Amino acid sequence: MSQNVLKMPENVALRAYFWYGGIMLYRRDVEKFEQWKNAENKKALLVTGARQIGKTFLIREFARRNYETFVEINFITQESAKLIFEGDLNADSIIQGITAFCKQKLEVGKTLIFFDEVQECPEIRTAIKFLIDDGRFDYVESGSLLGVQYKSVKSYPVGYEHLVKMFPLTFEEFCIACGVQEQTFSLLEDCFNSLKPVPVSVHNTMKQLFQAYTIVGGMPAVVQEYVNSHDIAKVVEMQKDILALYRQDIAKYSEKDKEKISAIFDNMPSQLDSKNRRFKLNSIRSTARMERYEESFIWLKDAGVAIPCYNIVAPQIPLKLNEQSNLFKLYMSDVGLLCASCIDNVQFSILNGDLSVNMGSVLENVYAQELVAKGFEVRFMNKKFGEIDFVIQNQGKVILLEIKSGSNFKKHTALNNVLAVKEWKLNEAFVFCMGNVERSDFITYLPWYMIIFMKKDEVPKNSKFEVSLSNLL
Repeated sequence: MSQNVLKMPENVALRAYFWYGGIMLYRRDVEKFEQWKNAENKKALLVTGARQIGKTFLIREFARRNYETFVEINFITQESAKLIFEGDLNADSIIQGITAFCKQKLEVGKTLIFFDEVQECPEIRTAIKFLIDDGRFDYVESGSLLGVQYKSVKSYPVGYEHLVKMFPLTFEEFCIACGVQEQTFSLLEDCFNSLKPVPVSVHNTMKQLFQAYTIVGGMPAVVQEYVNSHDIAKVVEMQKDILALYRQDIAKYSEKDKEKISAIFDNMPSQLDSKNRRFKLNSIRSTARMERYEESFIWLKDAGVAIPCYNIVAPQIPLKLNEQSNLFKLYMSDVGLLCASCIDNVQFSILNGDLSVNMGSVLENVYAQELVAKGFEVRFMNKKFGEIDFVIQNQGKVILLEIKSGSNFKKHTALNNVLAVKEWKLNEAFVFCMGNVERSDFITYLPWYMIIFMKKDEVPKNSKFEVSLSNLL
């Protein structure tokens, strides 16, 4: 797909669109970057997330559009740059070292300095507070394993970093890369809001795009390959290379428990494919116990590789207090990587519309990563009533989600049982399925692709609460 035939989407802020290898990428995260740039009392921007999700590319493009001067230091490819932070950690010394290393003049108030792969140089996290207090330049830090390397930071810069966590491309971003136009999204959103059925031709095309997303996933380079060639064999080959890179990171960066972390990572696909999809430690080793493996699960979560989904005992706010930390599912951060790691040729089945046989785990993985990317924490419920795939909290309400792969999507005994418990006062549930938009009592049936429009409500900006002390003695 060439640049001269792909139309720029209409009525959308163009700042979130980027050309990437001949395709148009839309990254919503750039809006968070802009909010950071325009903030008063600006901190350093800390961009985290798994490898190969496009962090470096997006930071470079953002800098190109918003700054006159841009300096990038990569602590893997420019290992000698670490010497800048081995002396006195004061702003003047550090900036002098940066200018000498880069041989570039820095314009005050017009320069962005980007420290990439900062897990290789933990001292930068200590030094950043001095640079922020100095205030001459803007700073971005990024790295793929910052979440698991925090223990190596001597003095953690509390209050000096603004965190943005990036994820693989969402389904919406994948659709835009494939050429879906703004008018199509407007039509779909109108159907979502008004609960009107989607026109059949649009419905069928969107289902096919969703099926493609389940095997391609959201790694930008993989998406680019798919859009340019539609060669699934090349897609899978690239995904397996990324999986190999993740295994290398486990070997390189996990300070201990390498074998445990590797065993969990390699067992994720088979665990999700099991009957109830819960992760069972005895599948790794019959004597395995949670207390011995807990740090290994946390490592994979912090590395951005895995998404834990904990069981709750009751769908009541706050859901966090109802969690059972020893009962959970473990999804992959990217559904395309999950498909690539499966032994069976699931790609062929999915592309031929077969999402009903042993595909429940693949579908659930899509929704786990979509919900997390939208800011939700994912949990499930398994009690005497049956199992609810996802239970999410949206400000002051609890929402139940069921993900159906087959044609009998209106059969949901567990959902009915939970909604019938009066003390829980639940009145909103969604079933994502192959069918069209439909509403029945408290349950809304939505096509798989309508996950695009499930948003997390923002906290009101004017949320001050002041107590008058005038009546006190």
